[in-house]
Amino acid sequence: MDEQAVTEAITRRYADLEVIESSGNFFFQVRPGREAGPDRWLPFATLVTNDLYDRASRLERPSVFRLNVGVSPETYRSLFGELPRGSGASVIDTGHDYTALDRLMPHPLYAPMAWVCVLNPSEATFQALQPLLDEAHTRAARRGAARAERRET
Repeated sequence: MDEQAVTEAITRRYADLEVIESSGNFFFQVRPGREAGPDRWLPFATLVTNDLYDRASRLERPSVFRLNVGVSPETYRSLFGELPRGSGASVIDTGHDYTALDRLMPHPLYAPMAWVCVLNPSEATFQALQPLLDEAHTRAARRGAARAERRET
């Protein structure tokens, strides 16, 4: 799959989705009503096409992109074991090759926050990611609903 196919598939899957594009990267968030927009980015998934945020995956290679998904700590642990320590400010050594294509792995910076990623997922890998995307979307929707409820009280 290419980045356009992945973006379209995610967009079709979730009716309450807002996609924000910035510098060639895509941020998928549950539409939080009046709070929508780049000043309120709370994505549950991102599609990164360049090395603007980190160079760990060498996204400068032709047609290489990385799909990132924020899962629960429990899901992360079921896939990769304990969450690694780190701040998100530098690449986390998880023993994975962050340049490998079509492999689910911890996110190179945000693994401590239970983010996972895959570079250039095949159709089969993307289908296998659906439960992770659904979980991330559901978690984001719950957070958005809780924020809205707090504003009303």
